[in-house]
This record gives sequence, C-alpha cells and structure tokens, in this order.
Amino acid sequence: MIKTITFAAIHFTIATLLAFTLTGDFLLGSLIAIIEPSINTVAFYFHEKAWQTSPYLKQRKSNTQVKTASFAVIHFSVAFTVTYGLTGDAFLGGLMATIEPAINSVAYFFHEKVWTNKEANRHQTHIVCA
Repeated sequence: MIKTITFAAIHFTIATLLAFTLTGDFLLGSLIAIIEPSINTVAFYFHEKAWQTSPYLKQRKSNTQVKTASFAVIHFSVAFTVTYGLTGDAFLGGLMATIEPAINSVAYFFHEKVWTNKEANRHQTHIVCA
C-alpha cells in the first residue's frame, strides 16, 4: 500500500500542474487533477496485484519497460476519458491523454526502479541474516 501511496503523490502533482496549464480554469483543472489520478491510483493498485499474482506476469516482473507499457495503456485511457468527460473537448482530452500519462510513465519507470531495488535489498538482507 505504501508503494501505491507514493505513486499517487507523484501522479497528483503532475496531473494538477498539467490540468491547470491546459485548461486555464481553476475549477475544471482541479476536477481533472483530482478525478483522473484517483481513478488511476485504483487502477495502479489492481495493476500491481495482477503483476504480483499472475505467474506469467511474475516471470516478467523485472522487465520494468514491459510493466511500464502495460500501465501506460491503462493510464492513457483513463486520462482521455476523464478529461473528455469533464470538458466535452476531444482535443483537450487527447492532449491530457498524451502529455500527462507520458510524463507519469517516465515517473512510473523511475518509481518502479526504486521499489525494485528496495525489494532486492530487502531480499539480500533477509538472505544474509538467515
């Protein structure tokens, strides 16, 4: 759960800055910045669960690029749907769906690297102590 919370903090920050920049509207930008990351945080949680429980995905867990790409597809879809739903503007929905997930995918990649290293270090410590 801590991993989800740290990713949510990064995601909310990026979404807020971008939504305000694209819309120029405080209320609309705030709604997008709250709703889109909220939905994606839930999606992130279930994405993590799938990667932890599926034998096929578990074998590929160390391939951060594949895991990042799989979450990016979910993220792009949510960003477009939320922005389009709130603005009624497909162009703005497309911009948000392109720019925000692209920035967050880079952030996700580094976030995943940090957590992968943390888990490897914990595993090493456990082996040494045992």
